[in-house]
Amino acid sequence: MENLTVHFFTAIFISSVDSHDWMNKGQDYEIQRVLENKNLTNGSIILFHNDAKDTPKVLPTIIDGLMANGYSFLPVSQLIYHDNYTIDHTGRQHAKKPPIVN
Repeated sequence: MENLTVHFFTAIFISSVDSHDWMNKGQDYEIQRVLENKNLTNGSIILFHNDAKDTPKVLPTIIDGLMANGYSFLPVSQLIYHDNYTIDHTGRQHAKKPPIVN
């Protein structure tokens, strides 16, 4: 019998912008909810649901709007610090600053 070792990595991501797409309040509402969201900043994670009615229709408009405002997109895996980080009270990671040596 072979020994099998399995390593699992579980990460929990907290969205900072909720599109409210599950509420089905219409395309204009969903677009405004994302593009004018007060929590939208660099590093934001925007929550969309895969079964929301309007999301497939509005996503191109939202992406274009975000890009027009200087935002870019990358996989969540590139937002994660794996070593030497701290987490603040909002759940955001920050790289640890190297100690100051006199």
